[in-house]
Amino acid sequence: MRHDFKPCNPRITCVDGFSLSVQGSEYTYCSPREDSGPYWEVEVGFPSADPGLEIMRYCENRENPTETVYGYVPVDVVDRIIAAHGGIKGGKMP
Repeated sequence: MRHDFKPCNPRITCVDGFSLSVQGSEYTYCSPREDSGPYWEVEVGFPSADPGLEIMRYCENRENPTETVYGYVPVDVVDRIIAAHGGIKGGKMP
């Protein structure tokens, strides 16, 4: 049994204060489902505010969009969300 997990990426904080977790590993909802990219789909989690309609199709719990994950989100969708919030101030993409 494997016990050497890839560490999580630091949460992304945008210039306007919006934040979200963006992960890629063999244990997350991403493509490829490996510990190294490049990834074309990533797992987004626990945004600090409603992330907008474009990402809702990937939402696991639409009743509570800030307390759930979004699986297999295309990287270009994540890039647009981050850009709409002023870009990355801290954290990083996988």
